[in-house]
Amino acid sequence: MTERDVETFRRCVAVGGVALFPTDTVYGLATEPDSQEGVRRLYRLKGRPPDRPAAVMFFDLELALAALPELGVRTRAALERLLPGRLTLLLPNPARRFPLACGPEPERLGLRVPALDRALAPLSAARWPVLQSSANRSGGPDARRIDDVDDRIRRGVDQALDGGELAGTQSTVVDLTDYEEEGRFSVVREGAVPAAQVAALL
Repeated sequence: MTERDVETFRRCVAVGGVALFPTDTVYGLATEPDSQEGVRRLYRLKGRPPDRPAAVMFFDLELALAALPELGVRTRAALERLLPGRLTLLLPNPARRFPLACGPEPERLGLRVPALDRALAPLSAARWPVLQSSANRSGGPDARRIDDVDDRIRRGVDQALDGGELAGTQSTVVDLTDYEEEGRFSVVREGAVPAAQVAALL
């Protein structure tokens, strides 16, 4: 992957296109977070019900924190301990930012900031968020390699970035919506990061 690939990725997403791209866990699909048509296409490719939430991915933690200024001090500190990493964090979203990613719960937002190194390092230069979901048909297996992605998805995207073979285990999902006031969190889905490691960090 090159800087030119990443710039093409940026242009694709910026106009509401749907891109297939590698993350620190599995292959994902990305589009502009505010593009209704892009989000519809992404969900249609996955066969995903439109009322299911997605997540917003930033490629830099500082940009993510700047985009969510209403997060409390305790929650921001938790993000700095956990990210970047193979986690999806469910956060309070009182400003109702990125509504197309939130589905029926506009005051809760899923956030990803992947850890990008080696072949994926060029993606860390991306300075804009994407709405993203795993590149599999709804309920189907996650894709470790680009060739593992369902043909219908590969044919339907506007761009595909090949990052080689990935770890292949989906992100761990951690609910931090009550963390600010109560210090409570829960592991909604254990994946690439063990629940015990999350607890130790928090």
